[in-house]
Amino acid sequence: MSGFPWGAFAQNLAPAAGAAFAVMLVTFAVAVRRGLHRIVDIAWGIGFTAVALVTLLASAGEGDGARRVLVTVLTSVWGLRLAVHIARRGRGHGEDPRYEAMLAKAPGSRDLYALRMVYLLQGALVWLVSLPVQAAQYIPGPLTGFAWAGTALWAVGLFFEAVGDAQLARFKADPANRGRVMDRGLWSWTRHPNYFGDFCVWWGLFLIACDSPQAAAVSVVSPLVMSYLLINGSGKPMLERHMARRPGFTEYAARTSGFFPLPPRPRR
Repeated sequence: MSGFPWGAFAQNLAPAAGAAFAVMLVTFAVAVRRGLHRIVDIAWGIGFTAVALVTLLASAGEGDGARRVLVTVLTSVWGLRLAVHIARRGRGHGEDPRYEAMLAKAPGSRDLYALRMVYLLQGALVWLVSLPVQAAQYIPGPLTGFAWAGTALWAVGLFFEAVGDAQLARFKADPANRGRVMDRGLWSWTRHPNYFGDFCVWWGLFLIACDSPQAAAVSVVSPLVMSYLLINGSGKPMLERHMARRPGFTEYAARTSGFFPLPPRPRR
């Protein structure tokens, strides 16, 4: 395998950032017109898809074709599935309580505050977290065992996300479950199958970048940042603070793993 093309990869960073911020700015314009900032969550997956596609075009003639297509397809399938799921879940609902609480503290214009603290921040995170997607497309040489292991881990992650989301949607659709805590299926093995799925997806994409030590070194920040956000940042802790108010959550938390799937403990 020849050396990693640092110059070509560096030239890709700007258009990749442009793709991420373009998605967020278009979403911001739509959100202001509709008066509904929760739609920024739909743009999260679309932003990663845009970065993957822009990099696929920019890396033509540089990286291995099979790896370029593989990482673009995996990223796009994950991102578009997530976007469609969030769009369906939010249909007919008003503003997300998280954004309502945040914007209530806005000094001045709520929309401009949302632009700074939500859209531009998420655009920067999309660019940062997508570094394995960008770097992998510039790796010369054929796919190795790292790539196949990463694809397998990505598949595990997609399974947990898609199945967990579907199970939760069916649970919520039953009026008898209103106000109850979901504790069935994958949700009996982990309190956050969708967040655990995200964790696997991004470590899987990073493993594909591990086909090159240089690409791995420049992109390891991505799964580390995503892991922190999911486990200690805006993912698990924020959701559990909200869920803690529901009857039965304390008992559910006592018998169910907080993040990594484990067999449920017996009910007391």
